[in-house]
Amino acid sequence: MSKPISVQLYSVRDEAGKDFFGVLKKIASFGYVGVETAGLHGKTPAEVRKALDDLGLVCSSGHVGNANKDNLNEIVDTAKTLGMTIVIGGYGPDEFKTADAIKKSAAQFQASAELLAPHGLKQGYHNHWWEFETIDGQYALELFLKLAPGVVSQLDTYWASNFGVVDVPKLLARIAPRVPLLHIKDGPLVKDQPHVAVGSGKMNFPAVIAAADPKVLQWLVVELDSCGTDMMTAVKASAEYLIKSGLGKGRK
Repeated sequence: MSKPISVQLYSVRDEAGKDFFGVLKKIASFGYVGVETAGLHGKTPAEVRKALDDLGLVCSSGHVGNANKDNLNEIVDTAKTLGMTIVIGGYGPDEFKTADAIKKSAAQFQASAELLAPHGLKQGYHNHWWEFETIDGQYALELFLKLAPGVVSQLDTYWASNFGVVDVPKLLARIAPRVPLLHIKDGPLVKDQPHVAVGSGKMNFPAVIAAADPKVLQWLVVELDSCGTDMMTAVKASAEYLIKSGLGKGRK
């Protein structure tokens, strides 16, 4: 069964910075069911929630970092207002260079997961390519997930390929019970080259998505960090590909 499609709003950050609500309206018209936040462009969570409700969109998730005692209330209030149940964070290359660094990173994310759990929220981790170096005979991300059992993975499928080195379907099959969100991006699998509309690059999305656990996977989240063509056009084309191929479910 295909899963609903969302779009990471970081993709359209330039356009959203000029007219956030206008961008949300366009995204709804493209067929997306949800959005994943990456900042609110000066709007309050309540204002964004009203705009989403008016457009028939939902907040699939949000990139807000990880929680600590100082920011917990703000993260919980924002998440509850927007309606998301999974909050996402990530770390840079230094936090994954060694086994000791990974243990420290995992402990911080696990602590966040434990703070969020009583509020009905899950802590997710979004990877880049640096989590796919081998540490102690396994990929760094897999070690991280073992050390942070309360954390879920938002697997960025393009970065997880580490530019064609990693067999993403095989990896995903191993960690599928921990993956409720997939980041769907496409490109030439060449470092520092711009992304392209989903379905027009080198990623094998039928195989990738088939490797997920349908009982766990909730959303397919399109994200293009940069694009060699017009970003809004590529975001629209990505939705069309996922819907027409039957890999993702759009708006009715």
